[in-house]
Amino acid sequence: MRTRYLLSSLLCLLLVGGAKICFANTDPLKEGPYPVGVTTTVLVDDSRIDHFTKKPRTLVTEIWYPAANTAFSLPKSKFSDFIPGGVTPVVEAYTKTLVHRSLAEIDQGYTMNSHRDAAIRPARYPVIIFSHGNGGNRFQNTFWCDYVASHGYIVVSADHTGNAGITMLKDGPVPYQISEMGQSAKDRPLDMIFLLNEMMKWDKGKGDPRFKNRIDCTAPVAAGMSFGSMTAVKVAAMDARFKSVIAMSGAFPEPVNPKVPTLWMIGTEDRTIGAGGNTIVRGLHQKHEGPSYLLELKNGGHYSFTDMLKMNPNFGDGAGEGKRREGGAAFKFTSMETTYKIVNSYSVAFLAVYVRNESSLSIFLHRNGWPQELIWDARFNQ
Repeated sequence: MRTRYLLSSLLCLLLVGGAKICFANTDPLKEGPYPVGVTTTVLVDDSRIDHFTKKPRTLVTEIWYPAANTAFSLPKSKFSDFIPGGVTPVVEAYTKTLVHRSLAEIDQGYTMNSHRDAAIRPARYPVIIFSHGNGGNRFQNTFWCDYVASHGYIVVSADHTGNAGITMLKDGPVPYQISEMGQSAKDRPLDMIFLLNEMMKWDKGKGDPRFKNRIDCTAPVAAGMSFGSMTAVKVAAMDARFKSVIAMSGAFPEPVNPKVPTLWMIGTEDRTIGAGGNTIVRGLHQKHEGPSYLLELKNGGHYSFTDMLKMNPNFGDGAGEGKRREGGAAFKFTSMETTYKIVNSYSVAFLAVYVRNESSLSIFLHRNGWPQELIWDARFNQ
């Protein structure tokens, strides 16, 4: 058992700056009280024909969830566990091309806290639908999914078929299709809506029986990174059921729901969306009519908000060393440990306030706990 977790309903903690604050139930700075389970499923939307495969839209989907304590007796997940059917030469070649490392090398250093197919902990948990980046995959943010699930949330993330790096379907692998980007911009929010609909069915017992009466869909969260960030913002404008948004490292030409509580995240030194993309995000934050929070890593890049720091710590654009956009001076991106702690803690505090109505956590959202690493701006517009 994890004896470090408090049994009382009131929790006191020290922020990095040294101020002591008490919160009810949630400590954003620590992993949550629950072990984490993870499972893979395949969901088919028969109402849509996939533009590329010409078959019903099929989504290989990962689900993270709070697990029963029996999970502690199970091994922790490995990177290769996320590959249906196991490692093949095609997958091995794809991985080496992407991150310049073999799957065996990634498995050795790819730490995760989830336990595959562990029993779900009896209770109902708020659902988060997560969308990956362009050419990414459903498990590109395990650092975040593990942490959030440990605090009592269910995270659902699918490969956006044709826009994921590679998707393993029963008819064979579907690699990333650059020609499908325009179509993917249309498919992605519909994928998120479909996933939410499926989770509502599962909660009622019309799906995986393990999840019957376990998925709380009353205040679903749309979350994503890069292209997935744009997708999350777009789906919240399309479907009013999504009650809050966490948007990591994406620029937004799409319509925005101006009132939905939103946590925006960017890296000052992002070389992918660039200075222009960051300017768009800052502008949207300033104009937002509802509660809005801007998390900007001073020494962050595009891949600071992904597992790339675990997969290849010298990848660049958020991982390892870089050069300043202005002036070209060499610098080091914020370390993996600090980056993940910042991103995870503010995410959990935001979720506690806007999903669980733990108003005491608003104090956490008022503060910049890492002033040397972080630009933090909170706007409580109503």
